[in-house]
Amino acid sequence: APGGRSVYPSSVIMNAVPAQEAGVESIALASPPQREHGGLPHPTILAACALLGVDEVYAVGGAQAVAMFAYGTESCAPANMVTGPGNIWVAAAKRYFTGRIGIDTEAGPTEIAVLADDTADPVHIASDLISQAEHDPLAAAVLVTDSVDLAEAVEKELEPQVAATRHVEDRILPALRGRQSAIVLVDGLEEGLRVVDAYGAEHLEIQTADAAAVADRVRNAGAIFVGPWAPVSLGDYCAGSNHVLPTGGCACHSSGLSVQSFLRGIHIVDYTRDALAEVAHHVVTLAEAEDLPAHGAAIKARFGWKVPQQ
Repeated sequence: APGGRSVYPSSVIMNAVPAQEAGVESIALASPPQREHGGLPHPTILAACALLGVDEVYAVGGAQAVAMFAYGTESCAPANMVTGPGNIWVAAAKRYFTGRIGIDTEAGPTEIAVLADDTADPVHIASDLISQAEHDPLAAAVLVTDSVDLAEAVEKELEPQVAATRHVEDRILPALRGRQSAIVLVDGLEEGLRVVDAYGAEHLEIQTADAAAVADRVRNAGAIFVGPWAPVSLGDYCAGSNHVLPTGGCACHSSGLSVQSFLRGIHIVDYTRDALAEVAHHVVTLAEAEDLPAHGAAIKARFGWKVPQQ
């Protein structure tokens, strides 16, 4: 249920394809109604749905879409699971309804962190920070570096790049100037790694010497982009990684959306009499230790109340 004013057909693909590959039989999509298109979702959204064979589409956005899927309506059956990115209201709604519905993770507002040293190109870093800032005024753009020269060069480079793009006043500048965005100076790479692990960014770029080795040491991130030729935009549209990723520190316990997100494991227990007899005394002993005698009695009853001893 993508939220907000923008139109992201890529989100349709990122959500629908893993569900289809997982064998989900019923897929419904919600996308905000567009005034200029007669209250329907944007035509590019509908086109993406048509290409993917998703034919249950609702002109609903934001937290309302999450509530619709959680409770159901006369025309929309309740969903078992709601996935997808959105603004802060979508993320809050997904958190609120967790338990009534399954969710992938809290995916929004977007975040980018860049761990960089003096080998990084400030032009690349500035452009990547801006690319995520254009999503939302609450988007977070963070540079972590041990190089004062690089930090100053990135700050200098931001001004002309911001001036040359769109969505400046309503999204990019509020995002870059907000308390959620910063340049963090650290004493060295080790401290930088501790900072990015504590942050657990949705998107983490590693722009350092031997970037692959540094990336291998990261524990918490939604997706890691290694080196100068793997910008976040590549992951959004082409690389094959999913761009529905955990935000707000959820990367310390959650993963990005994948086929696995739509699969469930069911534990099956199937014992013979001999197999149960072999372990019965263990079950009875643990039941008695926990003062749950009826648990043990359920085992004893199968053996005439005398548990075989091993």
